[in-house]
Amino acid sequence: MSDFPVNPLVLIGVGSSFAFSGLFYHLYKEKKKELIKLKAIPIFKPDEHLVKVLQSSTHKRLQYVAVEGVVQADGEPLPSRFIPRCFGVIQKIAVEEHWKQWNSLTKTWNSQTKNRTETSNSVPFSLVNPEAYISDVHVKVQNPLEASGSLLERVYYKVKRAEEGLVNVMLQGMTGEKPVAMEESEELLRVGSTVTGFGEVVLEGGTAMRLQAPRDGRKYILVPTDHSSFIDRHEASASMWKTLTALTGLTGASLLASVIYNFVKKEDER
Repeated sequence: MSDFPVNPLVLIGVGSSFAFSGLFYHLYKEKKKELIKLKAIPIFKPDEHLVKVLQSSTHKRLQYVAVEGVVQADGEPLPSRFIPRCFGVIQKIAVEEHWKQWNSLTKTWNSQTKNRTETSNSVPFSLVNPEAYISDVHVKVQNPLEASGSLLERVYYKVKRAEEGLVNVMLQGMTGEKPVAMEESEELLRVGSTVTGFGEVVLEGGTAMRLQAPRDGRKYILVPTDHSSFIDRHEASASMWKTLTALTGLTGASLLASVIYNFVKKEDER
């Protein structure tokens, strides 16, 4: 056994490659299943066609569909605190302070974050047909903050550095702390942005509809993109897992072939 020509690290590499290949293949199959389910969901826009489908459906509702439209505030939109002529329907503003604290044991300054505040505001909004300039047809979005999906876009970010003044120097000497910077950010779901919602749609009356969380337990999802781009992103993810499966599988097969070749060659020399 002492003459066995295989490096243990090579064997570990073979095993790891095949293990990762199996993991990536599992993730690829799961993503493909998810894609099949997503593509099976009917897609609509807030238009007369959707109204007619709801009118002919049982209880004037569709249990789980996708609705793609443009964000429109039902009343006055929220103005950005930092960006002129920028309006949204959901707003989140975060402010946090960065400090340094003196560690007398290590004789170093340690960074820490404190006094973080976060303010969230929202107003009712609807999705309208992006191809219709004037239309009474709209889909109200109910409880958007309860939906999954990263809706908000960061429109402002700034770090304000603390000035080294007499007060700060005195503060350092008294408390062993000194301010470093204050970080401000603002995120908005902008008026006019495209959103695709997955959920239950109910006809409220006339041409007014409502998108809400499904009663059958499926996910209520709002994503800040059109339906086609949403599907493309999932297909790109599936392709990535497929590529990684092939690469790690080929790597493992190559290493295994090398081990077998060296072993046979060694036996022939004997």
